[in-house]
Amino acid sequence: MVPLLSVSRMKSKLLVLVLIWQFGAAVVAQELPDWSGVWQRVEGNGGIFDPATVDPPDGRAGSPGVRQHPPLTEAWEAKYVATLALVAKDRVPDPISNCGTPAGYPRLLALPDVYEFIVRPETTWIITENGPNIMRIYTDGRDHPPAGELWPTFTGDSVGSWHAGVLSFTTVSMIGEEHTILDRSGLTLSNQATVATRMYLTEDGLLRAELVIEDPLALTKPWHVKRHFRRLPAGTRAYDYACAENNRNPITNAGQTLTLDTDGKVIDKVIE
Repeated sequence: MVPLLSVSRMKSKLLVLVLIWQFGAAVVAQELPDWSGVWQRVEGNGGIFDPATVDPPDGRAGSPGVRQHPPLTEAWEAKYVATLALVAKDRVPDPISNCGTPAGYPRLLALPDVYEFIVRPETTWIITENGPNIMRIYTDGRDHPPAGELWPTFTGDSVGSWHAGVLSFTTVSMIGEEHTILDRSGLTLSNQATVATRMYLTEDGLLRAELVIEDPLALTKPWHVKRHFRRLPAGTRAYDYACAENNRNPITNAGQTLTLDTDGKVIDKVIE
């Protein structure tokens, strides 16, 4: 039989441990930055993934003659040029146009509509209104799973850590060109790509994402990309929606994206 005094001491120690755990979690939470609210991307550039390398500077993704200039390997440059020729003929469908397919990472940071960033000590979530897109970044000390336990997914596997208000994380095991593109210019990465990302608040209140993309198949050297987000007024809401509810842009078997009127008739015009 355990003496009552010993039981009392055990309960006291347990209470102290619980208080320490709760207090420690509270301190960690207080040290994390405030990314609450609803955010909107700053760089428009017509859906271009990397505004810094787009040619022409005001070009829109998917428009004839518009491209980016990442450090592509010879093979990937040839593939991109061939894809751009098909884009000019409206013969490269965007996977997310079918509605219901995630954009994947890193394209997730270059979507229209708004964003929410849910920050907790153990995990940070990136949620896009244009979806479905939910990305999880684990910051509880874990590492990536062993290679034998990974398989390609749209957003891959992300682990990172916080330091002085900066979230640094790496993302691996993304699907790549098989099911995702970076924007409607048809630019892709391989499933061997890795992305190192740093996210933090700037002095002017913007949320900056600095990406370093490495890909042994697609890139000759690391590709540096920056994206920014601006917080919208307090009280702004984000809603889910399904673009298939009013899909006026079906894709034909030939890869052509159509535009329908309210009666379902094709209204695209052929421009000679």
